[in-house]
Amino acid sequence: QSKGKKPLFVQLVLDNIWSLYESVMKRDKEKIEKIVTSLGLKIGARESRHADPKVHLNAICSQWLPISEAVLSMVCNKLPSPLDITAERVEKLMCVGARTFDSLPPETQELKSAFMKCSSEGTAPVIVFVSKMFAVDAKALPHNKPR
Repeated sequence: QSKGKKPLFVQLVLDNIWSLYESVMKRDKEKIEKIVTSLGLKIGARESRHADPKVHLNAICSQWLPISEAVLSMVCNKLPSPLDITAERVEKLMCVGARTFDSLPPETQELKSAFMKCSSEGTAPVIVFVSKMFAVDAKALPHNKPR
């Protein structure tokens, strides 16, 4: 990059977001209207007249860049299907620490086939998998705080 040139991501993405943010915070109605019409958004009168500019900004951004749809589509497109999981991977996920799959109780071992089927039938067991846990000091928990 030569001096003074911005990276492509900054030019195409961040500058547009920053421009929208500045326009709404400064209450530049002409620029906001231009942005809203160019994006094809429909902002309610209640949000645009609200005293807090963050409400107006939230209304625009939630239609322009809906995070819930973006995250869901990314998960669907990028993560592998749970039906493609191997038996060895299921055993690793079901075992904690140095335990082996064979040392688990028979009831737990029976869940392996249900885990691999990913069935949504009413008779199928519900399996919850916690992927990450953080150790927290007991004193930091809300019920242990002095009053």
